[in-house]
Amino acid sequence: MAGAVQLTILLEKRVDNEALKGVKVMVIDDSNTIRRSAEIFLNQAGCEVILAQDGFDALSKITDHEPDVVFVDIMMPRLDGYQTCSLIKRNARYRTTPVIMLSSKDGLFDRARGRMVGSDEYLTKPFTKDTLLTAVREHACAGI
Repeated sequence: MAGAVQLTILLEKRVDNEALKGVKVMVIDDSNTIRRSAEIFLNQAGCEVILAQDGFDALSKITDHEPDVVFVDIMMPRLDGYQTCSLIKRNARYRTTPVIMLSSKDGLFDRARGRMVGSDEYLTKPFTKDTLLTAVREHACAGI
């Protein structure tokens, strides 16, 4: 019986991952480790991944790639995650693009501030493969 349950779970994950094929995901983080971890997890699920090391880099790439979902770190040099999210959401073309904040902070104030600038979700780092892919499924695949 336990084997059947495990098989069912594996099949459900395979079907879920099929829904992620071709989904464009932008990851904005000044940490190379975080960017590469996210890239590996997302590529394994079949996503197309666009990487940016800060908000300025992301804003220059967003119009070229038009991601389906954006993950943005809060603490970055030059243009932080709150500012980056706000600029994305103020643009009529990207207003509906889901933006998910990434932070090592898990405080109520940080979450509230993220909502105030238009973020759609808040993930605490370090994230797992499952939490990352679940967020993509919930936001990028909602309209599919």
